[in-house]
Amino acid sequence: QVQLVESGGRLVQAGGSLRLSCAASGRSFSTYCLGWFRQAPGKGREWVAAINWSGGETYYADSVKGRFTISRDNAKNTVYLQMNSLKPEDTAVYYCAAEPRGAYYYVDNYGYWGQGTQVTVSS
Repeated sequence: QVQLVESGGRLVQAGGSLRLSCAASGRSFSTYCLGWFRQAPGKGREWVAAINWSGGETYYADSVKGRFTISRDNAKNTVYLQMNSLKPEDTAVYYCAAEPRGAYYYVDNYGYWGQGTQVTVSS
């Protein structure tokens, strides 16, 4: 079992930055991949970024590439999402997820989810 708790979401102006954190507990943190997803009102859950067990491989959706950075600190059991140059369309609830069984960009492949943290970007 893995438990995930996100934090760091808030209201920010367009062009600003935020760093989201996701603290994990349960099974050994350094053994599984992690992903960030987001869900805007009235829309489905969208994959944002993923990172492998060591942090040596990262992957991004085209919509955030060059603006967002995913990283992890295995000593702190935490994964981060640094978000720069934020846009109003980045407004969503952001979720972290653990241990995909298959493609890292597919929401149904993840067995563990946090409760989400709200990010609102004002224009």
